[in-house]
Amino acid sequence: MVSANREMVVFCFDTLVAHYNSEQAPPPAFDEGEHPLFVTWKKVVNGGEPRLRGCIGTLEARALINGFRDYALTSALRDRRFPPIQAKELPSLECTVSILTDYETALHYLDWEIGQHGIIIEFTDPDYNTRRNATYLPEVAAHEGWTKTETIDSLMRKAGYNGTITESLRKRVRLTRYQSTLFTMHYSEYVAYVKTTRGAPPSVGAVKPINH
Repeated sequence: MVSANREMVVFCFDTLVAHYNSEQAPPPAFDEGEHPLFVTWKKVVNGGEPRLRGCIGTLEARALINGFRDYALTSALRDRRFPPIQAKELPSLECTVSILTDYETALHYLDWEIGQHGIIIEFTDPDYNTRRNATYLPEVAAHEGWTKTETIDSLMRKAGYNGTITESLRKRVRLTRYQSTLFTMHYSEYVAYVKTTRGAPPSVGAVKPINH
């Protein structure tokens, strides 16, 4: 089984840096394979709690190299919840890659463990008779301090449901649980890694020294 690793995060940073420089990213130093994957960008400001800046991925298996190349940029630049990440934000960025494994159909909406499982919910919106779905990665509920029910309710809102959430509606949710491996790296660690392995730090043409 493939696990998330440092080289995958380095490739995501390389891809974003190359985008700002209008260049091609260097070839990645990890083996090709096919897995569902996510790329999460967070911003660390003044040493505070990292704040989400973008998180997009796929629940279907994708070729890892193309997948990380695509989702590194999609999550940084096209997450509708946030403005696109700008080059000047790079020094405060933290990147997490997730590889999803062990998909299982749950018996009911509470049949999963906080901190261990990510969850995918699917349900029919009773107001519009449309199918809705959404997912949270395994770390989300634990980080937010939610109960299982609070997590389900939040996920139903994320899926676009605006009506009243009732117990009977929760019971009609089809839930798939999964696990993930992840690896997180701050931009400063990425710079140090690139210096060590390539002999020079990454540079971005758009990042200018700030004069005060």
